[in-house]
Amino acid sequence: MSWCDIAIQKLGFPCIELFVKAGSDGESIGNCPFSQRLFMILWLKGVIFNVTTVDLKRKPADLQDLAPGTNPPFMTFNGEVKVDVNKIEEFLEEKLNPPRYPRLAPKHPEANTAGIDVFSKFSAFIKNPRRDATDALEKALLKSLRHIDDFLRTPLSEEIDADASGDLPESSRSFLDGPDLTLADCNLLPKLHIIKVVAKKYRGFEIPADMVGVWRYLNSAYQKVEFTSTCPADKEIEFAYLDVAKRIK
Repeated sequence: MSWCDIAIQKLGFPCIELFVKAGSDGESIGNCPFSQRLFMILWLKGVIFNVTTVDLKRKPADLQDLAPGTNPPFMTFNGEVKVDVNKIEEFLEEKLNPPRYPRLAPKHPEANTAGIDVFSKFSAFIKNPRRDATDALEKALLKSLRHIDDFLRTPLSEEIDADASGDLPESSRSFLDGPDLTLADCNLLPKLHIIKVVAKKYRGFEIPADMVGVWRYLNSAYQKVEFTSTCPADKEIEFAYLDVAKRIK
C-alpha cells in the first residue's frame, strides 16, 4: 500500500505531494521563497504530505509529463496537479478548513501587505553593478524594511487597552498578525531571511539593529520548526545568488 493509500484510506487525509526546487546537490532543499511558502502552509495545516525536491538541471521525465513546462513549486492534490502559488494557497485554505485544519488567513488584512515591496527593492539593490546608484538603492531597501519595522512595532487593535491613557504601547507580537504564524508570514519570512543572508554576504549590508520589530520577527521565526525545517541552508541561498549579485564597478 502506497503512502497515498494510507493517507486517504486509513488516516482520512488527502494525498498531497509538494514539489520544490532542489539545492546545488540535486537533493536538498534549494533557495526558493515560493517553495518554502507552500511548504510552511502545509506544515502549519497539520496535514500529511510528501515533499519531492526537483533538480532543475536534470528534471525527471515523469515530472515533465506531470507538469509540462512548469518549474517548482507545484503540487498534486489527490492526483490533481496545481501549479500557481497564489491559487494553491487559496485552494489549500479552502479545502483544508476548520474544524479539522486551522484557518491561516490573517485576521488583520493589513498584515498581507506589510513588506509588499521589500523583495523588489532588495532585488534592485543586489543586482545593481553601478557604484553611483548604490546609495539610492540601499536607501530604498532601508525604507521598505523600516515600513515593516513600523508595522511590527505598532500595536494591533487587540493589543490596545481602550481604557488606558497616554501613548500607545509598542507591540511585542511575534508575527505580522499576532502570536501565531499566518499566510502573510509564509509569504514574507522566506523573503526576509534571503535578504538578511544575501545582502550581508555580497554587499556587507545588515538589517540595522535599531529595527527591533524586524529582528524580533526574524528571531521568532527561527524558534519555529515550521520555518527552520522548510528553510534552505544559508550556503544554498548564497550559492543561488552567486551570479545574481553583481560586482560593483
